[in-house]
Amino acid sequence: MRARYRRLMARSVHSRRTATMAALAAELGVSRTTVSNAYNRPDQLSPELRKRVLETARRLGYPGPDPVARSLRTRQAGAVGVLLTEALSSAFQDPAAIGFLEGLAMACGDAGRGLLLVPAGPDADERKVTATVHRAAVDGFVVYSVPDDDPHFAAVLQRPLPVVVCDQPQVDGVAHVGIDDRAAMQNLGAHLVGLGHRRIGVVCVRLGRDRHDGFVTVRRQRATRFPVQRARLAGLADAFGAALLDWNAVPVVERFDHTISSGASATSELLDRDSRLTAIVCTSDILALGALHEIRQRGRRVPEDFTVTGFDGVPEAERAGLTTVSQPVLEKGQVAGRLLLDRSRPKNRTIMLPTDLVVRSTSGRAPS
Repeated sequence: MRARYRRLMARSVHSRRTATMAALAAELGVSRTTVSNAYNRPDQLSPELRKRVLETARRLGYPGPDPVARSLRTRQAGAVGVLLTEALSSAFQDPAAIGFLEGLAMACGDAGRGLLLVPAGPDADERKVTATVHRAAVDGFVVYSVPDDDPHFAAVLQRPLPVVVCDQPQVDGVAHVGIDDRAAMQNLGAHLVGLGHRRIGVVCVRLGRDRHDGFVTVRRQRATRFPVQRARLAGLADAFGAALLDWNAVPVVERFDHTISSGASATSELLDRDSRLTAIVCTSDILALGALHEIRQRGRRVPEDFTVTGFDGVPEAERAGLTTVSQPVLEKGQVAGRLLLDRSRPKNRTIMLPTDLVVRSTSGRAPS
């Protein structure tokens, strides 16, 4: 039995090695162009002829046109590179990132392109990631929310390929898709001020590639190389300043890891310093979900005793009744993909998408 299996495998390997496009064309009595069209341009053949080509290819063991040779001929790799600031495991735990990648995959799928993910998290080996960027066989790059001094982003810009940045950073001459983070957060801050809140704490996503977990100064906030976080904090400062609140007196806690547990621990740190806070603003929904958990663990009611808000509008926020800024993450991915693959559009085009302030059950009037 085993000897028969080895003979069959040997025959299969032999047939795969000897079956070429030329041999298949000769077997069918058609041109090599016809064989190629059966795989790459099926609309050029009748259904009956394409079926006959594919059935004969299976019988002879022909695996189809060589993708490497095809890419050399067409000068297209058939894939889009995606530069991420997180490890893949972390990226697939972030609902906003998942929504963005889904939208990007939809746009690339419509164009017959695949995705090549290049994670460049804060703990990534810079040389290895940079080398991956330089040798990646892609038709262009979508850069998803990286700091403006990211060396891997610099490596992307060295490639003679189209590039679209989503969220951050915004660079002259490079296409960009994003939202007005500052204005969106200013609206949220004005909502809290309008509810009478004056003692407010803030929990923000990491402000640097260095690990820092704790209270941050205004100087660090303004010096961050993550423009999105800088804009969101500045929007809050605008709203508080309009109500004559001193931003320098507002406690802000930074968390390096973007997790629910990080939001809970940051909230605990805020409340341990000032138990009289009546609201906490988080710069992401994930952190806000952790804040909700910590506040309820302390026996405080939401929103009667305490208000919590987030940012992003992920599905988990809706289920939790979280007041948040909702942004179109799936549409972001779709727009970024179409912008990259549509060669007729200007290379430096900027597209700003709308946001919505969604008021739900976690925000209420400040307690007397």
